Amino acid sequence: MSEYDAWRRVGAEGRRFLRGRTRTLGALALWSLLESAHTFLGGYAVARALDDGFLAARPGTGIGWLAVAAAGALFGGLALRGVFVGLADLVEPLRDGLVRRAVRQALEIAAADPARASRSGAVSRLTQQTEMARDSFAGLVLVARSFVFTAAGALAGMVALAPVLLLFVLPPLVLGTAGFLLTLRPMARVQRRVLDTDEALAARAGELAAGLRDVVACGGGAGAGGRLELLIADQERLTRQLARWAALRTLTLGVAGRLPVVALLLGAPWLIGRGLSAGALAAALTYLVQSLLPALDALMSAMGTAGTRLLVVLDRFCLPSPAQGAKPAPSARPVRPSRPSAAEPRGPEPGPGHVPVPRGPALAAELRAVRFAYGPHAQPVIDGLDLALREGEHLAVVGPSGIGKSTLTALLAGLLPPDRGTVLLGGAPACRRPARGPDPRRTLLPQQAYVFTGTVRENLGHLSPGPVSDDRLRHAVAALGMEALVERLGGPDAPVDPAGLSQGERQQLALAAAYLSPAPLLLLDEATCHLDPQSEERAEGALARRPGTLVVVAHRISSAVRADRVLVLDGTRAVHGTHADLPARSPLYRELVGMWNAEG
Repeated sequence: MSEYDAWRRVGAEGRRFLRGRTRTLGALALWSLLESAHTFLGGYAVARALDDGFLAARPGTGIGWLAVAAAGALFGGLALRGVFVGLADLVEPLRDGLVRRAVRQALEIAAADPARASRSGAVSRLTQQTEMARDSFAGLVLVARSFVFTAAGALAGMVALAPVLLLFVLPPLVLGTAGFLLTLRPMARVQRRVLDTDEALAARAGELAAGLRDVVACGGGAGAGGRLELLIADQERLTRQLARWAALRTLTLGVAGRLPVVALLLGAPWLIGRGLSAGALAAALTYLVQSLLPALDALMSAMGTAGTRLLVVLDRFCLPSPAQGAKPAPSARPVRPSRPSAAEPRGPEPGPGHVPVPRGPALAAELRAVRFAYGPHAQPVIDGLDLALREGEHLAVVGPSGIGKSTLTALLAGLLPPDRGTVLLGGAPACRRPARGPDPRRTLLPQQAYVFTGTVRENLGHLSPGPVSDDRLRHAVAALGMEALVERLGGPDAPVDPAGLSQGERQQLALAAAYLSPAPLLLLDEATCHLDPQSEERAEGALARRPGTLVVVAHRISSAVRADRVLVLDGTRAVHGTHADLPARSPLYRELVGMWNAEG
C-alpha cells in the first residue's frame, strides 16, 4: 500500500467533506483576512513611523503610525476569536463522522469475518485515533490558515516597501520549504508503522488477557510474552526513526526560517547603498521575525507531526471494509507452549504431622490442612481442607457458585500457592519454583476452552510432548464422539478458525487434547458446561477410562452420579462421600440434588 494511494484516498474523502462546508470555510477566510491586514500593518507602520516620523524629526507622525500598528493588533485579536468559532464548526463534524465510520467498520468486520473482529483495532480507532484526528486536523487547519494569510500580508508589505527585498527572502524560504516537504512522505510511512504496531500491541494484549489462565496453566508465559516484547521493541525503534526525521525537519526549518534573516542582514549594506531606507529594512526584519518565521515554524511543526499523523489516521477510516471487498487480515498464530521438562523437583519427605494414608493405590494428589484467601484481610475461600486423591480415582466437586470450586482446581494445578498447608502432586509440591514450562503432572481445562488458529491436529496435540500419531488421533476423536465435528472442519490437517466454532465445539476440541495428554491428573473446571448431556456423559466417561485421576467441577447431577466420590464445598466445611450416601450427610448436597432434578 503506497503513500500515493493514501493521499488519493484521504484527498478524495477530504474534498467531499469540505465541499459540504463552504460557508464555514468562507467565514474562516474572512476572519483570516483581518489577520492578514494586521500582519501587513505591523511591518508597514514600522517603516512609515521611522522614515516619515522619527527619522524625519516628526515624532507625532511616528507615534501615529505606531498607533495604527496597535489598532491592527486589536483587529488581529478579534480575528483570532472568530477563527476559533469557525474552527469548531469544522472540526467537531469531522470527529462525529469518524466515530460513526469507526462503529460501522467494526460492525462490518465482525459480520464479514468474526475471527478478525478482536484484532481489527476498533477500540483504538474509536477512542484514541478519532481524538488524534480531531486534534491534528484542528491544529493543522489553524496553522496552515495562519501561515497562508500571514505570508500574504508580509510579502505584500515587502512588495509595497521595496520589491528587491524578496530577492533576499524568497530563495532560502523556498529552499527550506521544499526540503521540508520532501520529509513528509517518509515521516508518514514511519507514522503509519507506529500506528500499526500500536494496534497490533493492543490486539495481542487483548488476546493474552482473554487466555491468561490457559497460558499460565500450560506454562507458556515466556513464549506468549515474547511477541509483546518484539512489538515493544518495534515501537522503540520506530520512535527513534521519528526522532531522526524530526531532527532533519529542524534543519529545514533553520534554512527556511533563519537563513532569510541572515541573508537580509548580510545584504543590508548593499541594499542601503542602493537607496533602501532604514525604515524599510527594519520593517522587513519585523515581517520576518515577528510574523513570517513564527508562522512558518508553526506550520512545519504541525505538518511534520500532526500532518503525517492525520494522513495515516484518516487513511485507516478510508480503507474499504471486508463487506466492500477488502481482504481480512490473516489471523495471528499463537505461540505454542514449550514442551515440559522431563525432570521434576521432588518435595520434602513427610514430617511428623503427616496424615497417614490408607492402604491402597498410590496418591495422585493430596491437600493437607490447606487454607487460602484472596487477600490478607479477606475471608478464606478454603479453610483447613484435607483431601487425598488416589491414582485412577474420579472425583466430582460440587457447591454453590463462588464457594471455591475453581479455587480448589487452581490449588491442585499449582496455579495458586496455599496460604497455609500443603498441596502435593505425586508426593511433590504442586507449586514449582521456578516454573520450568508446562507441568507434566496435571492438565487443567477451564470453562472457557482455549482453541488457537492452527490445524485440528495441532489443537488436539498441543498438550502432548511429541507428535500425535494418526491412530491415537482417530482413537481420541472416536472416544469423544467428535467424528462429525472433525469431518465438518475438513479433517485432522484442516485449519481451525476459533471464531467460527461454537462454545461446545471449542470444549470438544479442548477435551480431546486433554484426553491425549499424558498428565496423570486431569482437572475439568466446568469444562463441559456447553455440551449437551449426552456429549458430556460420553466425554466424562472417556476421560474417566483414560489412565490417571479425574477431577470434575460438576454443574449437573449426572456428573456427580458418574463419579467415584463427590466433594461438597459449603463454605464452612467440606464433606465427601458417594452420591448415594451424601444426601443423608449433607443438607447442601440434598438441596443441590433437588435443584438439579427440578431443572431436569
